[in-house]
Amino acid sequence: MDTNLLVEIWQQHSGKIVGIAAGLLIGICIIAFGLFHTLFVAICALIGYVIGKRIDEKENLVELLEKFLPPGYHR
Repeated sequence: MDTNLLVEIWQQHSGKIVGIAAGLLIGICIIAFGLFHTLFVAICALIGYVIGKRIDEKENLVELLEKFLPPGYHR
């Protein structure tokens, strides 16, 4: 298949392709593992994304943790 055609299809329909792939993956995970297990994994992935984003932005993780942990937790 022509690579130019694939690039053109990706440029015009990338949102649809990613949406279909994400929906298919979520559907398979719900069928295989159940709704709550899938939600748990999705929440863990979201937390990992947020932490990774903060690291990429050179933010101090201790300050981030202090927002969520009780006062005096970090010594």
